[in-house]
Amino acid sequence: MLNYIWLTLVLLSVAIGGATGHLDDVTKGALNGARAAVMDVALPLVGTWAVFLGLMRLAERSGLVGVLARALRPIMRFLFPEVPAEHPAMGAMVMNIAANMLGLGNAATPFGLRAMEYLERLNPRPGVATNAMCTFLAINTSSVQLIPATVIGILVANHANNPTAIVSTSLLCTSCACIAGVTAAKLLEKLPMFALPPVQVDEAREPDRPPAKAFVEPGAEPTPPMVPAGPYVLAAFGTLALGLFVYTLRYYPADLGNGGGQFARLLGAVSIVLLPLLLAFFPLYAALSRIKVYEEFVEGAKEAFPVAVRIIAFLTIMLAAIGMFRGSGGMDALTKGLRPVLNPIGFPSDLLPLVLMRPLSGSGSQGLFVDLVHHFGPDSLLTRTAATIYGSTETTFFVLAVYFGAVAVRRSRHAVAAGLIADATGVVASIVVCRWSFGHG
Repeated sequence: MLNYIWLTLVLLSVAIGGATGHLDDVTKGALNGARAAVMDVALPLVGTWAVFLGLMRLAERSGLVGVLARALRPIMRFLFPEVPAEHPAMGAMVMNIAANMLGLGNAATPFGLRAMEYLERLNPRPGVATNAMCTFLAINTSSVQLIPATVIGILVANHANNPTAIVSTSLLCTSCACIAGVTAAKLLEKLPMFALPPVQVDEAREPDRPPAKAFVEPGAEPTPPMVPAGPYVLAAFGTLALGLFVYTLRYYPADLGNGGGQFARLLGAVSIVLLPLLLAFFPLYAALSRIKVYEEFVEGAKEAFPVAVRIIAFLTIMLAAIGMFRGSGGMDALTKGLRPVLNPIGFPSDLLPLVLMRPLSGSGSQGLFVDLVHHFGPDSLLTRTAATIYGSTETTFFVLAVYFGAVAVRRSRHAVAAGLIADATGVVASIVVCRWSFGHG
């Protein structure tokens, strides 16, 4: 499906640009999008990915990933029945989902990339997305959001009276989007048009089936036996829990004014202290499990640059096509054309550019959201609806380009459709829930 979408964007951009006299802008959009893919996305993220891939390596080698996977085994087995219960892909997906829920986007992406690598090892059809990959990306693009940190930060910067008011609406709407995305992925995978092709003998790869008790990467030394759940490991978890409690109280604001609610304030405090504590917890747990933390961290961090190199080509062609479409005026034309249809059904036409941009570009949709805040005020119903939409949807095409690009998957099957269904559900839910929660003012 990505093939058709990309080709359609390119052809429409040239056609519309030629008709409107904006061919120069089409060219500039392509070049600017290509430059942004390398200079603004892939390379700046190498350092961040290095840190979290290093932590992921420690979690894998110490057995912590397996502990997390076993804790959520019933849910994960239901969602991913084709993935072995003890495979490290389960733990990597758990960590990615948890990071997304807590608004730790910088941590979620490396964990997700590692999960895709493991899922690709189970894939007997190289280049074709598996059912597990599509379901995982549906969850990733519609993750339940506990802390929509980005939009809260923008509202705070614009002096909103109650910037955390959208926490509860985002939680409800992302839950609706996630249910819709997972349901769509499970239903679409059964359709003939998205059926998996037969395994070609000359391309087939033997699926990676780890033993039940451990998984060792090819060429790697066996993982040392993890310390039993005794005083040392319990001390690590106890330190994390104590630190979370003490520092949350430290950052929990005494003044609960502006109607933000104690739960929203508590989530805000947790979001501040959780990541630093995790940065300390992973090495501590690994050290207590007799892992050489520095050496293993470096080995994990080394994978960041090759990952960035692998995704550059996929990002470049996708962002170039999006830049062409914006430069041609196609986005503006589409917005104007849909307004007469959407206004009668109660869809605010001022939100349409944000809704159309959100699946394509994170920076573009953020710019549109900031413009709405400035134009309508940070506490208006329209702004709060836009904030909830922003927090309840995802840059679907960007995410698919990054994750599939990292494992060289070119046939995405139903992943795009499931992601867009989740986005559409998040948008509709945001409009309904915000109108119900904040009134019509």
